[in-house]
Amino acid sequence: MSSKQQISTTNAPPAVGPYAQGVTALGLAFCSGQLPIDPLTGEVPDGIEAQTRQSLSNVAAVLTAGGSGMEHIVKTTVFLKNMGDFAVMNGIYASYFPGAAPARSTIEVARLPRDVLVEVEAIAVIANANQTVLP
Repeated sequence: MSSKQQISTTNAPPAVGPYAQGVTALGLAFCSGQLPIDPLTGEVPDGIEAQTRQSLSNVAAVLTAGGSGMEHIVKTTVFLKNMGDFAVMNGIYASYFPGAAPARSTIEVARLPRDVLVEVEAIAVIANANQTVLP
């Protein structure tokens, strides 16, 4: 059975609380919710389009650091400040999954950290991981 290990990368914003950017365990990579913060500047881009792209880029960076990637995602959760942004977010989201899309939940929330418009979390299979089958 594989042990739990933290994922850490400078290619995504650092965790700002008592949590990890991601964790690997049991052949899976669990990516914490990624805000649309540019990891180089610490800035949040304007608008739902740019924020969706940045959040998904941050997810990709965390998963890559954990030995996985966007093509291995099995489940995402998208948190939107305004469900009116769903169509725009969904179009951009779809471009990150040209093959089989993962399972997804999309939830409208009252507020997100730094008053951003979107946050994305993901669970992915680790590429070439020794898979442990649980009873």
